[in-house]
Amino acid sequence: MTTLVSYVYPSSGQEDVDDEPLVHPGREFDSLDAISPASQDYNIYMLENLPPKYKMYLETCMDKMEPIGKCGFDDVIKEILTNEPVSRECCLKVVIAGKECYLEINKLMFRLYQLKRFASQVSLEINEVWNRCSAEVESPSSSDDFAI
Repeated sequence: MTTLVSYVYPSSGQEDVDDEPLVHPGREFDSLDAISPASQDYNIYMLENLPPKYKMYLETCMDKMEPIGKCGFDDVIKEILTNEPVSRECCLKVVIAGKECYLEINKLMFRLYQLKRFASQVSLEINEVWNRCSAEVESPSSSDDFAI
C-alpha cells in the first residue's frame, strides 16, 4: 500500500525541497558569470535571431527596469536562483516595469547559455518574486518610502 501511495503521490514521501535554492549564494552563484567564447557565440546568435518587434519590446521593458540605486537585474536573478530576497528598491523596480515586462525579461534571461539549464525550474520562483515584490510595494508600510 505504501508503494502505491508513494507512486500516486510522490511528494508525500519526500521532504519539502521547495525551499532549497537552485544555486547556493556565494561562489556557486558567482560562477554563473563565467562565459566561454562558445557560450558567448550562442548568446549572440540567440539574441540576433529574436524577432525585431520582440527585441524592441524587450528594450522598452529593460528601459523601465533601469537600475535604481544599487539594484540591478542581476539582483532579481539572484533571488530567483538563491531564494535571497531582493531589497525594497529592487521590488519597486520590478513593480514599476509591470508583470508582463518582468516575465518577458526573465524568459529572455533564462534563454542565455549560462542560465538556460534552470529555465524549466524557475517559473514558480519567478512568480513568487513578483508576488512578494508587488505585495511589499503595495503594503502601507512601504508606501512611505516609495511613490509609484
